Amino acid sequence: QVHLVETGGGLVQPGESTRLSCVASGDIRSISIMGWYRQLPGWERKLVAIQSRDGTTNYIDAVKGRFTISRDNAEMSVHLQMNDLKPEDSAIYFCYVAGVTSNNNIYYAGDYWGQGTRLTVSP
Repeated sequence: QVHLVETGGGLVQPGESTRLSCVASGDIRSISIMGWYRQLPGWERKLVAIQSRDGTTNYIDAVKGRFTISRDNAEMSVHLQMNDLKPEDSAIYFCYVAGVTSNNNIYYAGDYWGQGTRLTVSP
């Protein structure tokens, strides 16, 4: 099993900054991609930012220059520094991990999600 625990979010004002963090635990043998998605009620979950194990990052255009993703491979953690927040950034943010787990020497590749943390950007 893989557990992803997210922290951060809450209510912030436009223009402010905040940071989301996610720590993975469980029978993880390796992690290739860590990242963040966000979702509005009634809408599909959408990519915000991801980072591969070699450090390559990918951001949606809406957050480029404002958000920074970082990860610590040893700690199996990923963070999203969000600056100059806008009301349209309000959403539930989900931590995402693509990794390999093992059980009885059998290896499984899978996608794993955190429980989500709500961010509201409002005056």
